[in-house]
Amino acid sequence: MKLTARAKLIIVVVLILLGSVITLATTREASDFPSGKPEDPVTIAVTPGETGAEIALDLAKKGVILKSKTFLSLALSDSRARGISPGDHTISTHITSKEALAQLLDPKQNRGLLRVPEGSTFADVLKLLKAAGLSEKRVQSPTEGELFPATYAFASGTTIEVALSQMRSNFFAQSKILGLDSGYGKISSYDVLKVASLIQIEADPTDFAKAARVIYNRLAIGMPLQLNSTVQYAIHSQGHITLTSNQTKTPSAYNTYLHTGLPPTPISNPGAEAITAALHPAPGDWLYFITVKPHETRFTKSFKEFDGWVTLYNNNVANGLFK
Repeated sequence: MKLTARAKLIIVVVLILLGSVITLATTREASDFPSGKPEDPVTIAVTPGETGAEIALDLAKKGVILKSKTFLSLALSDSRARGISPGDHTISTHITSKEALAQLLDPKQNRGLLRVPEGSTFADVLKLLKAAGLSEKRVQSPTEGELFPATYAFASGTTIEVALSQMRSNFFAQSKILGLDSGYGKISSYDVLKVASLIQIEADPTDFAKAARVIYNRLAIGMPLQLNSTVQYAIHSQGHITLTSNQTKTPSAYNTYLHTGLPPTPISNPGAEAITAALHPAPGDWLYFITVKPHETRFTKSFKEFDGWVTLYNNNVANGLFK
């Protein structure tokens, strides 16, 4: 059958239109790498304050994604993208923008993350920072207790001094939120911080408020605190369960067996729970508390009852319950 000139023209137009559709489809597909075919990973360094556009350009430049605009469009529409932390991220190459975002948000793939645990000291944090490879310049010791426990993200080239400054800034920000600036009654905010640092070491979180009350009750009557943790801080033996008789005689201002009142400074970096408990102690007349076995702390006003618990505690230590 012969085609008329008009029919031939229609076929040509249809073929052109089909070609245009195919071309458009190919263009859309080419805006991203195919899913499920990742290649060797690279390091994407994210710095504090870096914009989504800058991150997108770096991802495209290093072959993680195909088009920077595809990732940027995704980042603008997905609120999770605001959670991308500074640090060195190990990211697969030749992946989709969605996969790239997921990997950037995965803390396991960020070598710049560092966790400051509750109860750590300045010396502990300094060791963590050195172990993480942060460069060290002149480091001035901040006040003990003012490095807020949290997970931090540090970009390549961050110095230890800058990292400590960020932790201290976070402490002051969190202190304001928690109400530490107001103190507790006639007790100053700094003394409340000391109490928080003590209960962070001495008690389980469920008992923080009761332990704080014991400390305040002893302070009110001029009774020595007699806390092992302060002596252990003085002799750099944190983490040990017991003290020897000689250690309780250590000549230090931190020895609360020899001196009444609070130690000169906090002895650890307390977290939000401990600070809150120090600001809001539980009501009670207790003067003694002791953890007789892991996760079982008892409180009393009676020395006789407390003395009996000391015997139980010593037996449990001897039987290995605290290992």
